[in-house]
Amino acid sequence: MLHKKKPDWLNIPFIIPEHGPSRQRIALWFKRHRIQNPLIYATVSGHEAIVSMVALGCGIALIPQVVVDNCPEPVRNRISLLDNISLVEPFELGVCGLHKRLQEPVISAFWRLLHH
Repeated sequence: MLHKKKPDWLNIPFIIPEHGPSRQRIALWFKRHRIQNPLIYATVSGHEAIVSMVALGCGIALIPQVVVDNCPEPVRNRISLLDNISLVEPFELGVCGLHKRLQEPVISAFWRLLHH
């Protein structure tokens, strides 16, 4: 069902995040694909839990690639990435740190790399 050129998104169960930037981007993806009432299997807190539910066969998820890349190998080996869907915009990531720790050698070196 998912490997068709144009899957029937209305009959595919989705696992989505409760809130946050991922949830907003998924809502936009649904809107762009004119999916007004998606079949939501579960609303979950935490990307890692979403990937685990996909690995258990509960549904599909639109998830940041970095989450898939860093999930445990047994989970990663059970999921497939689809290449026949239009992508959700990538996230812009930021870096923050505690100001008083910027003088520590490792943090200071990392911080300097960010500014080059």
